[in-house]
Amino acid sequence: MRTIVIGDVHGCGKALRTLLEGIQPQADDTLVFLGDYVDRGPESREVIEQIIRLRQQCNVMPLRGNHEVMLLGIISSGLSPDLWLANGGRSTVSSYGGSISKIPQHHLDFLFDLLPYWETDAQIFLHANYLPHLPVSQQPEQQLYWQHLSNPVPAPHHSGKRVFLGHTPQISGEILDHGHLICLDTCCFGGGWLTAMEIESGKLWQANAQGHRRRRPLQELRKAFRRWWSRAKET
Repeated sequence: MRTIVIGDVHGCGKALRTLLEGIQPQADDTLVFLGDYVDRGPESREVIEQIIRLRQQCNVMPLRGNHEVMLLGIISSGLSPDLWLANGGRSTVSSYGGSISKIPQHHLDFLFDLLPYWETDAQIFLHANYLPHLPVSQQPEQQLYWQHLSNPVPAPHHSGKRVFLGHTPQISGEILDHGHLICLDTCCFGGGWLTAMEIESGKLWQANAQGHRRRRPLQELRKAFRRWWSRAKET
């Protein structure tokens, strides 16, 4: 019974396919997606299709990201598409054959049913950011979808729960781990990696936009070095 959280996909369908092949989801696993499935990468349609199919294999908790907020605003409220198109929307339009009017109904259903957040007894999952003193159900939309992490990052949530989020690209390709807060947007579309993390063990899977698996994430190399150095000091 694993819980695995996946960072911002942003149209990187090949990377997502590689991660899922490595994870091999089982029926009692729960996969939490932190939002931003569309835009920037070339395969937004394929990303959504993969996640929809994944529901036949395991439990899926897909959260809403700010890029889905923009797209849904255009579809349902007639908002101007200019901001969205300038922030990666053109690639989504291309993936749907040149027009968002070609988005199939089951993809629209998926988009409209996305969750604002997901919360368990020990974790909070959301897309962008949070105010530490507020329950997650009372977080402003500006925090949930739009506000990037700053320095310093937010204090631990008042509930004591660990927070998993995306949205703020980590151009190093490494997750941002502050213990109480973990950011898994490792900038796949920008030359980094798509990251999945099993929260119980800390195990990572990473793949780039071309679908190549990262065999030894830097964290693992550091752990291996520390083990080697510990043994070396004992001899």
